[in-house]
Parts: sequence; C-alpha cells; structure tokens
Amino acid sequence: MTRRPASLVLRLTVSIGVVITGVLLAFGWIVERSIDTHFEQQDIDELNAVVQIVSQSLSGPLLDATTESLERRLARAVSDHHNAQFRISDSSGKVIYATPSSDFGGFAGMVLSADVVSIKSVKVWRDKEKTYRGAVVQLTQTQALDGQPLTLAVATDIDFHLHYLDSFHMYLKLITFAACMVAIFATWIAVYQGHAPLRRISAEIRRIKSDHLSIRLAPNTVPVELTELAVSFNDMLDRIEESFQRLSNFSADIAHELRTPITNLRTQTEVALSQSRDIEQYREILYSSLEEYERMAKMVGDMLFLAQADNHQLKGERVKINLTTEVQMLFEYFEALADERSVSLVCTGSVVCIEGDRLMIRRAFSNLLSNAIRYTPAEQAVTVSFVPSSHNTVLIRVENPGLTINPNHLPKLFDRFYRADPSRQRKGDGAGLGLAIVKSIIEAHGGNITAKTDGERMVFEMQLPCVSVE
Repeated sequence: MTRRPASLVLRLTVSIGVVITGVLLAFGWIVERSIDTHFEQQDIDELNAVVQIVSQSLSGPLLDATTESLERRLARAVSDHHNAQFRISDSSGKVIYATPSSDFGGFAGMVLSADVVSIKSVKVWRDKEKTYRGAVVQLTQTQALDGQPLTLAVATDIDFHLHYLDSFHMYLKLITFAACMVAIFATWIAVYQGHAPLRRISAEIRRIKSDHLSIRLAPNTVPVELTELAVSFNDMLDRIEESFQRLSNFSADIAHELRTPITNLRTQTEVALSQSRDIEQYREILYSSLEEYERMAKMVGDMLFLAQADNHQLKGERVKINLTTEVQMLFEYFEALADERSVSLVCTGSVVCIEGDRLMIRRAFSNLLSNAIRYTPAEQAVTVSFVPSSHNTVLIRVENPGLTINPNHLPKLFDRFYRADPSRQRKGDGAGLGLAIVKSIIEAHGGNITAKTDGERMVFEMQLPCVSVE
C-alpha cells in the first residue's frame, strides 16, 4: 500500500523548526562557551595577579633572613585573593611556603612549568571534592633565599563558576526548549496562513462543474508564486471546455446525422407495410433501405477510425510511398466523376516519396479530391502540386476554384460534423467526417494540414516528411 505523503504544512513546519532549533542550540552553545571562556580568563587574570605579587615579594631583600618573616610577607601578599592558593618550592623540590589546607603534590608533578599563566598552561583538577584551575610557573628573578630559582604552583577554586555554569546550562536548556516550541508553533501558524491562497483556489476549483466550465481563476488575485499555476489551470479549463463543447456538438451532430437515415428507413417500412405490393416494389424498397444502411455503416466506420486516431491507435504499416504515382492512380479512379462534371485533374511538381501507410494516404487524398471535384465548376480544373521544402519535408497543395468558405470558418473546417452553413443542410453524400479523417491521417504521419482561400480558390496545404526518391 502506497504511503500518503506528508502535508506541505507539516513538511515546512518540521523543516523550519529543525533550522530554528539548530540555530538556537548553536546560539546557546556560543553563549555558554563565551561565559566559560570569560570565567577561565578571569581565573587566569587572578592567577597572574598572585604570581606577580609573589614575585614582587620574593624579589625584594628581606629585613631579616628568617623563614618566618618570608612566610608572613607571602601571607600578607595574597590576603586579598581569598580563593587563591599557592606553593613555593626550590629546585630540589623542598617546600618553602604553602598556603594552609593546600595540596599541590599531585598537581605540581603532572603539569609542566611555564613562564607565564595562560590558557595553554592552566589545568583543571579535582581534590577533596573541590575543583581547581591552576598552573606551575618558574620564578628566576628572586633576591630572597640567595636568588635561587623557585617553582610556584598556584591555583584557584572554581566551584562557584562551575555551579553557575551548571545552573546557566539548565536555564539555557529550558529557554531554548521553550523558544523552539514557540518558534515551531509560530511557524505552523505562519505556514498555515501562508497556504490560505491555496485553500481559496481549492474552494474555487470545487465550484467548477460540468455545467459551470466558464469559471476561471483570477491570476492577479493570487500570490506571485501561484500565478503560473492559476494561468496553467485556466488553460486546462479552456481545453476542457472546448472538449466538452466539441463532445456536446459531436453528440448532437451524430443524432442529427443518424436521424435522417433512421427516419427514412422507418418511413419506407411503414409505407411497405401499409398495403400489399408486388415483388419488384419490395425489391426497390429493400435496395433503398440498403443504401441507408451503407450510409450508416460508413458513418460508424469513420467515427471508429477517428476514435482510434484520438487515442493514438492508428498503427498502419510503414512503407515507401510514391505520392506522384498514388495521385495519378486516384485520378484514374475519379476520372468518371470528373468527366461527368466536366472537371479536369492536373498534377504538377517533381516526384515525391514519403514513408507511411499506403491505404491511409490514399484515403486522405481520396477525401480531398472528392470534395474538390464536387465543388469545382464545369470546365475548371482540380490541381495537385508537390513543392519540395526545407528540412526534408514536402508541401502538397490541393486546390480548386469555385465554392469558397468564409475565412472565419477555416480554423474549424476540420472539426467533425462541422458545417460552415448555419442552416445545417449538406449537399452531397458526405457525413461531415471526411476532412476530420484527413487531418487525423496527416498528423499520424507527422505532418500538418491547413485550409486557405483567396476568395476565388480553395486551397488545402499539407506538409509531410519526405524520404529520398531512390
């Protein structure tokens, strides 16, 4: 079972929500790192201050050379730094002075000494459930204790900073979560409201029924992003309306065309049954009925042919066809009809060959020639000319003088059952499907056909792909 795709609102909300959440998390991480860096720098500044004070205390001469006086001086030096602890040892590792309750044994052994306290030289460690940040500095410029180099291990308690960062981290999580929820909800509302034009278009589309195909969307009332959609939908409605209109007219024309032979058959049958008749009279009635049956059979066959053309089911054989030869053969076939109407048949142009279905091509030219002969005045000529064109195509013109058509009717001349005469009366035996069949055959062979008139002559021009004569 195919899974239904997620809605656009959900997709956009999730996508934008993920982006907003990522941005907020990144912003929170940057803020947290900034505060942590600030505290680290603050601790480094304090450690540097202790190192400087201790160095100054050791660089001056002592009033008396006792250890007690040195301890008092060092104790007074860091009295203002309550969290600072330090230990001074000589080159042999002997502790000269250490602040009370400080233990730097493990720390001083694992950290390399440096000249100054910096981000690279400080380390963090835990001792007795407390956390310290410290460094080890080498003191070389000292006058006390005979100027021997000393090692200073200094540290500061950072538990207060860590507690603050933990609380801040917790609050930041809560604030970020709340901000994400608010942002996602606001995004959902914005996306939902942004889709209001789509819902409005959907409501207008639901109003469109088969009897209200004239409704159109107004492209100037929708957002720019939906303008092309509205225009495309209107174009589709135009095609659908035209197809519905053609289908409606087609149904009416079929009923009109079939009503005449059916009425004739019914009338003839009623007359035949009204009284007893001899065999010859019944024979004449049957022959008349047979003509009507043949007319209906031809009409049904033509409609089936056009239905196959509409569904692209015309699958004729593909052979090389000499159009000049085919036209000459059709001239021989229509010679009797042309002589009866005193119409001459003329073929001009060079020899042209195409690739296609021979029977379909004959049917198309046969329909055109029969129409041309029917409407050509006596002592005039029907002309078929072949004019080679560019891009391996040939232009075929079938023209005849006589009956012309108003140019306004030319675009619909190839519609089924179309009549340029609004009185709907047709002269001749045609059912109004001949030109529609011609157009279907020409298009099935990759060509096109148009009708033109200059007021005196009717011209049908066909353009077909051609092949080499050899």
